[in-house]
Amino acid sequence: MKRTMTLNLTDAEMDALEALCEEKGLSKTALVRQALRLYKSVDERLGRGDKVFIESADKSEKAELMVL
Repeated sequence: MKRTMTLNLTDAEMDALEALCEEKGLSKTALVRQALRLYKSVDERLGRGDKVFIESADKSEKAELMVL
């Protein structure tokens, strides 16, 4: 079952959403769903005490992802 919601965003947030949708070729709904799945995955890992890192393609930089 699908449910509908209304989402209030600032102009900057809407601009970012629209730019990402254009760049990725996704609808707003698809992008928000993808973002929710990513957030849930990261949150579950952090909840288990894991650390999440982002590494540059050439492996020259590595940073821990922090979620507030």
